[in-house]
Amino acid sequence: MKRFLLAALLFAGFACASFAQLPAIQLKDINGKAVRTDTLSNGGKPIVISFFATWCKPCNRELKAIQEVYEDWQQETGVRIIAISIDEGQNIQKVKPLVDGYGWEYQILLDPNSDFRRAMGVNLIPHSFIIDGNGKVAYSHSGYTEGAEAELYEKVKEIAGVK
Repeated sequence: MKRFLLAALLFAGFACASFAQLPAIQLKDINGKAVRTDTLSNGGKPIVISFFATWCKPCNRELKAIQEVYEDWQQETGVRIIAISIDEGQNIQKVKPLVDGYGWEYQILLDPNSDFRRAMGVNLIPHSFIIDGNGKVAYSHSGYTEGAEAELYEKVKEIAGVK
């Protein structure tokens, strides 16, 4: 009975998380402009929010792989990518050079105190969320292996209603 209750509570937690709105956290972009996370939108089209750090090799590989196909993704689904750096202290100064070096065209936000990371329940990075056109979390995935961006894109297409 205890296992059943635990399983039911876990399922309910995951079910609720899939319908949650973005929390209201104020971050800054890499140019210092303030951005409230609860106002992130994409005109009714999906948004991928990807948590990363400059020192996280899988994070960088994932965002680099997505950059290679990002233009195609945008044309087909209208998706927008927002990468959230959790770098803190001295490492925060490495974010802009890393982004510029890779030529990432994503919106980059800085979360040096991990307020947004904690509010979204992110424990491990890379961690990606797909936000649907109504601003609700529709998908969540942690980790990266070679080629996983294809699975992420299939979910984006599904959420965008593209066959």
